[in-house]
Amino acid sequence: MGITTVIDGKKLSETIHQELKEDIKNLQKKYNDTPHLVVVLVGDDPASLSYVKYKKRACDYVNIDSTMIRLPKHTKEEELIKTIDKLNKDETINGILVQLPLPEHIDRNIIIDRLQLNKDVDGLQPIHIARLHTLRYAILPCTPKGIITILKRNNIKIEGEHAVVIGRSNLVGKPIAQLLLKENATVTITHRYTKDLATITKHADIVVSAVGKANLITKDMVKEGAVCIDVGLDRVNNKLTGDFDFDNLLDHVSYITKAPGGVGPMTITSLLENTIECFINQKESREL
Repeated sequence: MGITTVIDGKKLSETIHQELKEDIKNLQKKYNDTPHLVVVLVGDDPASLSYVKYKKRACDYVNIDSTMIRLPKHTKEEELIKTIDKLNKDETINGILVQLPLPEHIDRNIIIDRLQLNKDVDGLQPIHIARLHTLRYAILPCTPKGIITILKRNNIKIEGEHAVVIGRSNLVGKPIAQLLLKENATVTITHRYTKDLATITKHADIVVSAVGKANLITKDMVKEGAVCIDVGLDRVNNKLTGDFDFDNLLDHVSYITKAPGGVGPMTITSLLENTIECFINQKESREL
């Protein structure tokens, strides 16, 4: 096997951000307006705070207007619903993102269901999910959308390839499986109850892992020349590590994403793209 291409999501996202910056300029000229994203953060989870700051920084760079609404951890579900309803009605707001996870006393499904369909920049509203599963137009979930962008921007063949997805979450596993199917890959979904995972991953051309268990996927579990997309992150000795045994897979696989620094930056890039998409849909009065 030759040299492995390490996919730097940060570098790719910077390239796309430059493109989005130009897109925003053109939209401002056309509509005399700027896309506006609102992020709602409930509580003070350090990881969530960090993610929100990254999103704010990315919005500022491409000139998307962004507002963060911070609510205390003890905020009642009814209060959060009222906040969402108010944002839904505000015509100056094009995208709403409720930062997950929410405190345990708030039902995330109720909150997600409350989002106005054409402002759901995370693509998690059940109607978007149903549209995705039936191959109709939908706002796509950010992380799966970012993964497809990574594959396409690196000219990685998807059609006809065998893709194995490890993890079946609504955020990543299920939607990335659907998007890979849409690109004409043959897809196998695995999870914690899958027996002898290695026998399945060994035959995969593309492996997407979204588990969050350090070094779960070792060299002997991946065939030579495979493409490895690492979504999971785990903290080992105070250091973030991905699902793939990165060092030992170098020079064995054809492509592998950094973890962290691979899929994460592209998730934020997808959020920017979705905000712009929602903005255009609203300006053009496109029905969803």
